[in-house]
Amino acid sequence: MKIRPTSYLVLLLLGLLSWQCSSINSAFSTPPTSTTRTGSSTSQVRQNIADFAISQEGARYKYAGRTPRTGFDCSGFTYYVFDNFGVNLTPVSRAQENEGRKIDVQNAQTGDLLFFRRSRSGNVFHVALVVKNEPNNLTVIHSTSSRGVIMENIRNSSYWSSKVTTARDVLGR
Repeated sequence: MKIRPTSYLVLLLLGLLSWQCSSINSAFSTPPTSTTRTGSSTSQVRQNIADFAISQEGARYKYAGRTPRTGFDCSGFTYYVFDNFGVNLTPVSRAQENEGRKIDVQNAQTGDLLFFRRSRSGNVFHVALVVKNEPNNLTVIHSTSSRGVIMENIRNSSYWSSKVTTARDVLGR
């Protein structure tokens, strides 16, 4: 089969026209919401992270543990959860407090991290992942030495409520 030179010209023009149309469409389309490398919206990724963390509820506590097979300590748990979504964190709570962007605790969203101190000037000793933040309900999931991975409303906790000091958004870096 012999292709005529005019066929090449027609194909070239069709390709050029197609490219121009796609350029025009993208110029007038509305910008997407913030997305991750998987193309999901940030709010959906935050919910996916929380859901994945909740699926680990009941895992046992293990000092320096970073997997469900061995068990988790608090920062090993957050390290494991975020690593599953391609977010790199240091597996140490004191270091995690310096990663991402600092936010007010009252503005923490699903997927943000909360950090705890025994005194305002003391060192960070614990980290938890926010599941929900509503008035009178700051639900987190975390690995505790006494109960392993649990979910609880820390606003109702006489132990945890006074120790939460800072929050970080490690997704919106």
